[in-house]
Amino acid sequence: MRVAATVSRAQVLGFRLRAQQLDRESGGVADTAVLDIGVQDTGPDGGRWALAVRGVTNGELADRELATLWTLRGAPHLYRRADLPSVAAAVAPFSEVDAGKRIYDAARPLKAAGIGNLAALDAVASAMRAAVTEPTVKGTVSGRVADVLDAPYLRFCRSCDATHLYEMPFRLAALRAGLELQPGTSPPVLERIAGFTAASIAQPRHDVIRAYLRLLGPAAPKHVAGYLDAPVREVKARWPADAVEVSVAGTPAWVLASDADRLADAGPAGTRLLGPFDLFLQARDRSVVLPEPARAKAMWPVLGRPGAVLHDGDLVGEWRPRKAGSTLTVAVQLWTPASARLTAAITAQAEHLAAHRNARLSGVHITD
Repeated sequence: MRVAATVSRAQVLGFRLRAQQLDRESGGVADTAVLDIGVQDTGPDGGRWALAVRGVTNGELADRELATLWTLRGAPHLYRRADLPSVAAAVAPFSEVDAGKRIYDAARPLKAAGIGNLAALDAVASAMRAAVTEPTVKGTVSGRVADVLDAPYLRFCRSCDATHLYEMPFRLAALRAGLELQPGTSPPVLERIAGFTAASIAQPRHDVIRAYLRLLGPAAPKHVAGYLDAPVREVKARWPADAVEVSVAGTPAWVLASDADRLADAGPAGTRLLGPFDLFLQARDRSVVLPEPARAKAMWPVLGRPGAVLHDGDLVGEWRPRKAGSTLTVAVQLWTPASARLTAAITAQAEHLAAHRNARLSGVHITD
């Protein structure tokens, strides 16, 4: 089935904004859609701030309602604790080839030793499970695992002057081992997930390809593959039969048929300070998200990403926080004139951020 339609950039961003519930004022963990694909929890304005800008307040989060896991791209993500068996099935590599791509350079010595990539992840998971009988800091777990695994699993780290397990197999095997991260720990502390058994098949809402299309569509297989660190052909082989094609800036892209009607409108009015790794900024079609190359370069540097100002359905600037003791200041660089309405909205969001961080807002510095 083909949708005979050309979809504008404003419609694409509006679709994603509404699908990700960036237009709502309140909600709870159970009905927050981005938790289906996982909410990246990187930095002080990570997962819980992403939930806060979608209306989930700290008071609505039960102590053990969320779990932090290393999953896609080896990054820490928040999920509903009740969903973990299904999530484990959803984020697992699709195949031997896919596993090899996701573990990067760790695949080469394994191949040379005749060890399969999936078998290697299982071996690492078994060693990690045995190593973590109580909450244990990452470095200790890594050392214990390195002591029981053979050379193909290990690498010499010059900066540490020590031999470690390769990083990506370590991270991607943690959930296979039934391990989660204690929230807010640095360095990370791993512990066992109580009563955990992975499901054999993921629920449809956790299917990572469908979830990407539902939350970051319209998209092409290469965009989904980039988000997952998976080979494009593996994604194409599992492409949903109910995905329909549209044209975005003359380029084919797909959306789930049940969502196609929601492409009709641009984004609603409203302002959000998105964290640097918010899902809205994780779309792999960055030229659609932010067409101006200079602005895109500033928004997605190799290190030290800023947050983004989302206003009336579009990105209009970047922001950076600075916390000193119990006070917080927010510096904003706008790409559009700082109207009174926009300034007031940014200030309100900065107040929200300060309260979220248990800090006092000492200033908002806006330049344009």
